[in-house]
Amino acid sequence: MTVRRDFKEPASCRPDLVIGRDELYAAAREQLTRGGSVLLHGPAGIGKSTVLRALAADYGDAGRTVLRCSATESESHLPFLALADLLGLVLDQISDKLPAAQRTALESALTGRGESTLQRDGLALRLAVLSALRALAATRPVLLVADDLQWLDSASAELLGFAARRLGDTPVQLLCAVRTDGQEYDRHLRASPPDTLAVRLNPLSRAQVSALLDHRGYTDLPRSTMREIHRTSGGNPLFALELGRALGESPTPPRPGEPLPVPTSLRALVLSRLDMLSAEARRTLLVASAGARPTLALLHAAGRENAEAETARAAELGLLTTEPEGPAVRFAHPLISAALYAEAPAQERRAAHAALSTAASDPIERARNLALATTGTDPEVAARLAEAAALARDRGAPAVAASLGLLAARHTPPDGTPAPDRHRLQAAEDAITAGEVDLARDIAREVLTRATVPADRIRAWEVVIEAAGQALGDVDAVFPQALADAGDDPRLLALVHYHLAWRKLIVEGDFSEARQEAAHAAELAARGDDRRTELMALSFQSSTETLMGHPNAPATIKQAMKEPQDPYVACHHNGVGAARFRWLMMSDQLAEARSTITALLREVRRRGMVESEVHFQRFLAETELRSGHCGRALDLARDSLRLARDSGIGLGASAMLASLAEASGGDVDRALELAREAAGRAEEDGDQMYLSRALAALGHAQLVAGDAAGAVGSLRRVRELEAGLRITDPARGRWQGDLAEALVRVGEAGEAQDVIDVTREHALRLDRESVLAVLDRSEAMVRAALGDHEAALSRLTSVQDRLGKLGYGLEEARAAFALARLRTLRPGTGPGPTSYDEAARLFRRCRALPWLRQVDQAAAQAAAGPVAAVRQQPPSDVLEGLASMERQVAALVMEGATNREIAARLFISVKTVEATLTRVYRKLGIRSRVDIVRLAAGRHAK
Repeated sequence: MTVRRDFKEPASCRPDLVIGRDELYAAAREQLTRGGSVLLHGPAGIGKSTVLRALAADYGDAGRTVLRCSATESESHLPFLALADLLGLVLDQISDKLPAAQRTALESALTGRGESTLQRDGLALRLAVLSALRALAATRPVLLVADDLQWLDSASAELLGFAARRLGDTPVQLLCAVRTDGQEYDRHLRASPPDTLAVRLNPLSRAQVSALLDHRGYTDLPRSTMREIHRTSGGNPLFALELGRALGESPTPPRPGEPLPVPTSLRALVLSRLDMLSAEARRTLLVASAGARPTLALLHAAGRENAEAETARAAELGLLTTEPEGPAVRFAHPLISAALYAEAPAQERRAAHAALSTAASDPIERARNLALATTGTDPEVAARLAEAAALARDRGAPAVAASLGLLAARHTPPDGTPAPDRHRLQAAEDAITAGEVDLARDIAREVLTRATVPADRIRAWEVVIEAAGQALGDVDAVFPQALADAGDDPRLLALVHYHLAWRKLIVEGDFSEARQEAAHAAELAARGDDRRTELMALSFQSSTETLMGHPNAPATIKQAMKEPQDPYVACHHNGVGAARFRWLMMSDQLAEARSTITALLREVRRRGMVESEVHFQRFLAETELRSGHCGRALDLARDSLRLARDSGIGLGASAMLASLAEASGGDVDRALELAREAAGRAEEDGDQMYLSRALAALGHAQLVAGDAAGAVGSLRRVRELEAGLRITDPARGRWQGDLAEALVRVGEAGEAQDVIDVTREHALRLDRESVLAVLDRSEAMVRAALGDHEAALSRLTSVQDRLGKLGYGLEEARAAFALARLRTLRPGTGPGPTSYDEAARLFRRCRALPWLRQVDQAAAQAAAGPVAAVRQQPPSDVLEGLASMERQVAALVMEGATNREIAARLFISVKTVEATLTRVYRKLGIRSRVDIVRLAAGRHAK
């Protein structure tokens, strides 16, 4: 494809770079920093010029000479043009440094005053370019920036290639971009310096395309439309932006099932080769563009007798891709199909759909094409579409079902049975299942403008509420209207009270009220003989009771699992199966929890239940994390987060779990970033329940990062929140052990013991064995901080064994690590040669890389010599009254250690050292480190 110059992005668009390009940008930037060169390559419109300009602006600072050229196809026949762009403005600076023959040849080539050619002055010109670059680099480094290398004139390309291969250690770097549309970039790489890094720009993901369009101001497009833009653009940012612009300028957005409007600019871009096809061949391609999965057999059945020859010719022109191993007819780019369809007159499009409505073998495809071939209302067509929608639903394609349902509504007469709005409501519910919440909400709002039947209005309100997700506070005004519409009908009231139960939990954070609303909804549903709503309400009630530590939780789960069951509720993320999974997880039955959630995930994928898939994939990641399979958990958590970002569902919860997985098996900085994102989303949504989970993840990441003071701040807030929410089951978030450990590290052993005592009471009542083991590990750290090492060693040994038997691999490894540190630092003993081997082995088995790095650091420190801070010398009078951590820090200051050295020795952050010193100053009545040293000197003088 040929992209005109006016499609290139303006230089001011650098913020677009970070959208989907951060990793490759970092790699390219690092390569340039090392002194190497970079070759960006990829298809037209993929964003090479944007990345190139950003790299040049970022790396080509005032300390370098930056030479630029940007070639065009129309100018590629002009010899030495690119060379003139690069060297023309600096020729005067270097001409007197070149030998006479080289200077004459170069000036002749650049100025056009002579008739220099590669044939006549080849060697002189080649050497002149090399000498010129060396002369420029003698004063400061040189960066050559060249865009669209494929259009570089052959003379300039030859000269630059010659010089690039011979620069050696000369500080000259190349930053180039070249289009590789179905061709290799090797020849361009061969003309680059030997240390050149080739970076391919690939298509953007759906979430990245959405972010790009948001950045450019196209923020009102429904998520379903964003997905269609991604599909049609093939992830090409230029094409996506053009499609977004066309939609933004269109007065009427396309209806579901209709193609996107393709702007004239893109039509001309991709259809320039159509004129080389016969009229019959273009009709054949139009039929192919109208079909969902076109094949040669389908085209024949649709009346295209010469399909083989016509598609072969289209493939020669680059419009189709050839697949010798398969029968499919595929366009070289989705945009070609979209532009071809958009270009065709409406009558020809209807004719293509009419042919496919009889030729297609799949009943869903036949119904869809019949609808697109028919104008006006037609009860028979509407009935066939409703049947096809039901079939799509059964096949696990709710998005297709939603599209077919809307087509059925369009073809249903106003007085038809069922009424058009019934089809629309079913389509909205299918859209919710498919994760198309924007589309679902828009359909429901439209129905509410005219619906008068209470049942229809309640169905529509349900969709509006579910589309709000965790941000239920945004739809507060809906609930009074829904209650009024429900009247005294127990079935309708049950639905409203079920959603009110969620509001009580998420918006108000009142577990007790939420439980009562759910029980009331279940009672109303049973009275109205609505088993599905009854089961959903019972499932919610049991989950709430589980989190509260309510004694009725097992009985409510048992009641929710009674027959008859509803298949939809059984696999819904708020249904019976999910409630049972939560109970298993909190009861330390990890193996059964894993098999339960794996089966649920398989079923929702089969049904196409996107929201449930997002949640269940996260649940499975959590199960693997608890089991100590950190690598597997990290992969699952990242996949869940990608799916959440793509669908816009469960973003906060997925970010929270991904943070925990990153802190345990990935990147701690990324864990901190994700936890803060999750907390921000929960704050924005007013979701107190997930706010506490997000802050617990943040506290955990801070603890792993060595910021004990930060962890204390985050986890204290979690403690306050959950006390207000009346969550008493410590197995819900399992943050108490982290808080106690962090408190010990900052010298607050008393508060740590209080956290342990309060939590142990609830854990004993609810028989939470793994929680009790973690609390014992934390208490051992408290005992060690208070100087009772024997008790601490004994307890840690027991804890490690208990956690291993329960299947909590990561917690077992953490206990081994604590035990190793305590043994290493035990009074009167030095570090043993294998003190940390067991902890390293267990963390390695878990693939817990952040923890493994901590073990390596601790082992290296132990090998370097005994740590003075914890030699437990007899405390002097001057340090009496200080907490354990404060005494250790003060002792190290007395020895002359810097804050950074203290942090490394005690495995805490520099911030924690600073905060501890502030408390030491206050307690000792002094002002600075110097005063501590003076106190030490006074002590030795006695």
